[in-house]
Amino acid sequence: MATKKPAGKAAGKMEARPAAAPDPEKAEAMAKMAMRPSVNAAAVMVAYGKPLGIGEDDVAALMDRLTDDMKDLWAGDMKRAEAMLFGQAHALQAIFMNLARRATAQEYMKNWEAYMRMAMKAQSQCRMTLETLATIKNPPVVFARQANINNGGQQQVNNGAAPALEQAPAHAANPKAAPTELLEQQHGEWLDTGATSAAGGTDPLMAPVGEVHRPAKR
Repeated sequence: MATKKPAGKAAGKMEARPAAAPDPEKAEAMAKMAMRPSVNAAAVMVAYGKPLGIGEDDVAALMDRLTDDMKDLWAGDMKRAEAMLFGQAHALQAIFMNLARRATAQEYMKNWEAYMRMAMKAQSQCRMTLETLATIKNPPVVFARQANINNGGQQQVNNGAAPALEQAPAHAANPKAAPTELLEQQHGEWLDTGATSAAGGTDPLMAPVGEVHRPAKR
């Protein structure tokens, strides 16, 4: 006697079950781990470090070492960064020399040009690496001058490089103001050196003018 299969269920199929809810704490821990610079650097070093013998088991050691070096960097110690740049400059120099020598062995111009183009790129990267190292060793000094201008409650700040030596222009000299007092009161000289004359016949009542204040001419 044949048995009947339950209706609605196909043979060999399993019932769909809802996926388990993700663990929030685990998800947060994985996100923090993925964002750590030491973890990212260690993962790349393992992927490209196989010729050096770096394997999957060395990830934890690499992370710890990178973390210690980053703490030194935060404290202002740039020795490892300088050493890294110097080593990269030498590596780029080796790449340039290899490609340049291989270019001389090419028979066709197209192949020679391709090798020389890559060689010159390596040379340019080497130069830029050395420039970066020089900037770290001797950072540029910037002199800045700040002027604060307050116009009706709205403050304007103008920052600009201060000149090495400020000199007033030759035409900006202020001439001495002309004296406004009487000449004899400043320098002991008289405006009129002649003697006081007597009253004329046309106007006998006119007295001689005073010593200081004289009437204005009509």
